[in-house]
Amino acid sequence: MSLSARDQEVIWHPYTQMKTAAPPIPIVRGEGALLFTETGEAYIDAVSSWWVNLHGHAHPYIAQKVAEQLRTLEHVIFAGFTHPAAVELAERLLQVLPKGQTKIFYSDNGSTAVEVALKMAIQFWHNHGIPKTRIIAFRNSYHGDTFGAMSISGRSTFTAPFQAYLFEVDFIDVPVPGHEQETLAQLEALLQQNDKAAFIYEPLVLGTAGMVMYSPEILDKLVALCRQHQVLTIADEVMTGFGRTGKIFASHYLSHTPDMVCLSKGLTGGTMALGVTSCSDQLYKAFLHDDKSKTFFHGHSYTANPVACAAGLASLDLLLQEQTQQRMARIGDMHRLFAKQIQNLPHVKEVRQQGTILALEFEAETTSYFNNLRDLLYNYALRQGLILRPLGNIIYCIPPYCITDEQLEQVYKTMEGMRLLVGSSQRG
Repeated sequence: MSLSARDQEVIWHPYTQMKTAAPPIPIVRGEGALLFTETGEAYIDAVSSWWVNLHGHAHPYIAQKVAEQLRTLEHVIFAGFTHPAAVELAERLLQVLPKGQTKIFYSDNGSTAVEVALKMAIQFWHNHGIPKTRIIAFRNSYHGDTFGAMSISGRSTFTAPFQAYLFEVDFIDVPVPGHEQETLAQLEALLQQNDKAAFIYEPLVLGTAGMVMYSPEILDKLVALCRQHQVLTIADEVMTGFGRTGKIFASHYLSHTPDMVCLSKGLTGGTMALGVTSCSDQLYKAFLHDDKSKTFFHGHSYTANPVACAAGLASLDLLLQEQTQQRMARIGDMHRLFAKQIQNLPHVKEVRQQGTILALEFEAETTSYFNNLRDLLYNYALRQGLILRPLGNIIYCIPPYCITDEQLEQVYKTMEGMRLLVGSSQRG
């Protein structure tokens, strides 16, 4: 029995309608930007396997550091104990995070990093005896699939079955170009009420919303306004962190820094699950008290897993190398050149680019994850030897930094083919 057939006997896949989905493609090996099937076919991983892979698959340096850690210490309870990898990773992250971050809290993934930040923000005000409980977020944003993270994400078909269990949130429009003042006015109106605990945002790029982009200038104004009204700010850099936007963190484009930052995905270079929530000293000190009820009661069995921390340290080593920085700049330059070439061609509604992130929105009756173009574009990319996972009628490329010029050119050629495919499908 093939690996794919065996999979179908026992596995339920994420974001997949199992009744109608095609059999999963069995991947048995990875190298650089390529993934190989059991029959030897190669795919360019142009989406970094859900945006997590920074340096390429099966990177020998990360593998070496993980193996060394496994032979030394695989795990230890993190309540009352610590270990070198967790301490060193925290120290090094604080050196590169936006200024003002002083403490690192470990968890398991992006959703839990967000849950931690939400709980910290709400309990911060509770510990001070101030009744601030409401959260502000961008409309159509995405922060994870756990219940708190779902609550502050865009309400849609994905969250409909759980609507009754989600807490109320104050949503404001994304300040896309031409609508900045509307968003600013919406936030100003909400801040006149004194019940707002925090504002959480995906800085510069809303990933799952369709790689929706907005300027650092308007985000700076929104963060400054929150600070003026004593509302905490949370930068969800789970997707945008570790160089995706052209700087190590998207928050580095701003002069006003957040009170908390959420990290995951590229944190370990795509090697294994790990989440981080960093915070300012002001926030941390609100939990220091003789009254033990003011403790932050949150933790995970695998908090600060040493092997994951070792992967994080190795990935950070690679990320900060001059060679990696040059690769990121090269990808951004190539993206910009291609964007100029295709942006005014038929069937292209809009091209968006920030750093190593490139998105093409094709003309369609509706912009939706369930747009019929999705399967058409996805299968076309697979036939060209690429993994490109469309968000409805929006196709994007977020490649590993090791991707070659030739591989990127193949991505662009495929996107151009998609444009023609969209045109022919609309005529048909």
